[in-house]
Amino acid sequence: MQKVNLKDYEYTLPEDRIAKYPLEKRDHSKLLHYQKGQITHHHFYDLPKFLKEGTLLVYNNTKVIPARLIFQRETGARIEIFLLHPAAPSTVIPEIMLATYPVTWEVMIGNAKKWKADEILRGRLDIQGKEIILEAKLVDKEKKLVEFSWTSSEIPFVDIVETSGEIPLPPYLNRKAEESDKDRYQTVYSEKEGAVAAPTAGLHFTDKVFEKLRKKGIQEAQVTLHVSAGTFQPIKVDDVTLHPMHSEQIHLSAKTIQQLIDNENTTVAVGTTSVRTLESLYWFGVKLLEGLGEEFQIEKLFPYRDRSSLPTKQEALQAILDFMDKTKKEEIMGETEIFIFPGYEFKMVDGLITNFHQPGTTLMLLIGSMIGDDWKKVYQEALDNNYRFLSYGDSSLLWL
Repeated sequence: MQKVNLKDYEYTLPEDRIAKYPLEKRDHSKLLHYQKGQITHHHFYDLPKFLKEGTLLVYNNTKVIPARLIFQRETGARIEIFLLHPAAPSTVIPEIMLATYPVTWEVMIGNAKKWKADEILRGRLDIQGKEIILEAKLVDKEKKLVEFSWTSSEIPFVDIVETSGEIPLPPYLNRKAEESDKDRYQTVYSEKEGAVAAPTAGLHFTDKVFEKLRKKGIQEAQVTLHVSAGTFQPIKVDDVTLHPMHSEQIHLSAKTIQQLIDNENTTVAVGTTSVRTLESLYWFGVKLLEGLGEEFQIEKLFPYRDRSSLPTKQEALQAILDFMDKTKKEEIMGETEIFIFPGYEFKMVDGLITNFHQPGTTLMLLIGSMIGDDWKKVYQEALDNNYRFLSYGDSSLLWL
């Protein structure tokens, strides 16, 4: 494992280069194309030009939930509860979103000092013309566990959140969510509720772009990784391997895994979340082949262990399909902390569509692991050519 100096992945990002709002037309964002040291400038609607027939594009179809819940104490104090990870009665996001009974989440709490340990917070909601009382109870202050209950056994938790919550915009936007963010901070193909941050590389896609891609014979596969708030966490340690990686939940179908096995063409991940999903999938296959258990749990440094040899992509994925067949599963769920930094060897992807990221973050290390020191040239070109940065900013297509 090579030593990584975090200072090598920092740059100066002027405040006025952070896109506070999206463009009116999603696919009119700029697109920087990088391949073998060469950089050219385009618009996102030009994307099909750079993909050969048969290329497999892999999208993350997670959907952002309005994870920021606001309660008012009787004294007037405002308590903000930010949903992080489901804790009970299930840790499986699709299950807990459909629950019609009390659920417990690990959360972040704003103004926590004002919330007394035995105090129940309440809010009134109107859902389908019916008044619902939502209650929040702090069940474990140290672990930041909050139980939510509501006065209807017919309404699932997802409806409670959709009605009462606010879209959790990234903190660096320094503004409150607006009505337009409900639509624009989602990809047009978002489907599976559970993310607390958008897979922003996908925000540029439109129906017109998809139509052009399909006409050219570009293939599509969908995966689900529910993005966690940790994606924005800056690295604060000199030894980057000590950075606490956030765990994110993955869902994949046997059909998608078979599609990945059958694909003999180029694979391009739409976003860093899709990269993490695909690479984690490979390492789960390695775990199965190495006899290290059948739990789909990828620890952050698992890929960097010393090994005399590694299986091919097809061998690793086939091991997963065999496991799913044996256990009669059509879909697998896993958790990943995978940490991709320079020195990592990609197993599943040939290219990446991604936005421009904050300096000194795990996302910058991933970019550096993909294109080496050329990331500096790419980012300087973007700054010199008035690209918009971060979640609502412009896009790039980077090739290994």
